[in-house]
Amino acid sequence: MKGIGVSPGLAIGKAFIIEEQVFDFPEGLCKDTAYDLIKYQNAVQQSVKEIEALKQKALISLGEENARIFDAHIEIAKDPQMIKEIEQSINKGMYAMTAVQEVTDKYIAMFGALEDQYFRERSADIEDVQKRLYRNIMGLKEINLEILPENTIIVSKDLTPSETTLMDKNNVVGLLTEVGGETSHTAIIARNLGIPAVMGISGATNDIEDNTMLFMDGSKGTIEMPHEDAFGHLQEQIKAQQEIKAQLDRLKFEEAITRDGHKVDVFCNIGNPEEATAAVNGGAEGVGLFRTEFLYMQGDHFPTEEEQYQAYKASLENMDGRPIIFRTLDVGGDKEIPYFDLPSEMNPFLGWRAIRIFFDRKDLFMTQIRALMRASQHGEVWIMMPMISSIDEIIKAKSVFVEAKDQLLAEGVAVEDNLKVGIMVEIPSVAVIADKVAEHVDFMSIGTNDLTQYTLACDRINEKVKDYYDTFQPGVLHLINNVIKAGDNETIVGMCGELAGNPLATLLLLGMGLNEFSMSPSSVPKIKKIVRSVTYEYAKAVADKVLAMHQSKEIQAYLIAELEALDLGYLLEV
Repeated sequence: MKGIGVSPGLAIGKAFIIEEQVFDFPEGLCKDTAYDLIKYQNAVQQSVKEIEALKQKALISLGEENARIFDAHIEIAKDPQMIKEIEQSINKGMYAMTAVQEVTDKYIAMFGALEDQYFRERSADIEDVQKRLYRNIMGLKEINLEILPENTIIVSKDLTPSETTLMDKNNVVGLLTEVGGETSHTAIIARNLGIPAVMGISGATNDIEDNTMLFMDGSKGTIEMPHEDAFGHLQEQIKAQQEIKAQLDRLKFEEAITRDGHKVDVFCNIGNPEEATAAVNGGAEGVGLFRTEFLYMQGDHFPTEEEQYQAYKASLENMDGRPIIFRTLDVGGDKEIPYFDLPSEMNPFLGWRAIRIFFDRKDLFMTQIRALMRASQHGEVWIMMPMISSIDEIIKAKSVFVEAKDQLLAEGVAVEDNLKVGIMVEIPSVAVIADKVAEHVDFMSIGTNDLTQYTLACDRINEKVKDYYDTFQPGVLHLINNVIKAGDNETIVGMCGELAGNPLATLLLLGMGLNEFSMSPSSVPKIKKIVRSVTYEYAKAVADKVLAMHQSKEIQAYLIAELEALDLGYLLEV
């Protein structure tokens, strides 16, 4: 079976099938709405108590960063907008179960439709709370995973963060689910615990019988049912990989410096203040992308300047002096805010989104910039604007920065002088004239995900054209190279797209001259290993060869061969 490898590693164990709970949704109108309203309100109170208890367990078993997942769950359960909508539905004659389903399904669908994988996976958090409310309305017990047999591979349609927290971690060697992705909380927890995990294998709970012996490869995303004769060989493979992972882990706090002394920065992408701590613990030297959207999408109103300031301040303090590149609000396209009535558009990815919204809503822009400037007293703040398509837009946006700074200084609020302003390079019109753009910014960060889809005219979340989406296409690589070459001592060029954390691209990007790579914490040791294994001159020769090639397949085959010649091919699998 083939799925998505979300947590690397090999494992052998017996399948433990978790049957999905069945919930009863009454039909017709509720005759006693007052009774159902009380049932719902009691379910909210009970759910909050359970989540708070879970958080305490997680603090002990998973550590502070992972325990904070449940702060988000408490916020969801107590969300005033969601509660208001559910209670209104009940008062109109809807049963509590149906009202919870209708309202929470709307939010699950909204987040699940987002292009940004990080925010798309947040729908799983709402679904976790949804199921908890169902259970407490119906009086059902939670699935017990606290006592499991040795060498268990859990097989489930989905695993919520709650279930992952409660499971018997001493005896679980692998996780297999039918749904989920790399940025789901369950995947994050699995990686932090060092448990191999594979997601996205449809029908797994039906196709695999309880107690079936499984062999899992969390890197390749494969599941096998091995013959008993193969167990000894597979155990040797597992032991060898564990030794490799331990060696790599020792590199995470080392500098990413080539054998001939060329240093690059390795940063992490995060989405909230808590993840800043995880980035530091993972060896990040800074944050290359802080998605500020989380502040706007978790409440029922545009976050105030003070609310934003406190969140940015907490993030900077958690980074302990390391820089954070804050991306200004990036909504529109596929990202919606419940309380913000974005227009329906024929081509939303080419429409009113990101910086374009801020130009029309200067009040929102000014609020965020003022909050970031105030936070600059607590750490190194870099501000990055997304969806920039021209130099005119950069000049227009920077005028707002000047106005915000003048306002704050006039109010007696200190603003750090060395605050850096840059853009996210994701539109070809900017990539083509990167040398001229560099004169107007302190830094540029390449967003390879959108740059690829805009260059290739390919919607990367459209299943029908997914085969056209290929970041190794020569046209995309030459644009990336053009942006990197525009950097100099005055203008830093980084990358916060998925390509930055892909070991297959590291030699190429290093040779092109990329200054800063930003990725998930789990990728940090692998990228540092490659950088530390070669000279900068060697990497430049690799880049020159790639840029002379004409086809993506040729490029990828060459890069694989180079890694294998360096005895680094295994990094594509761990």
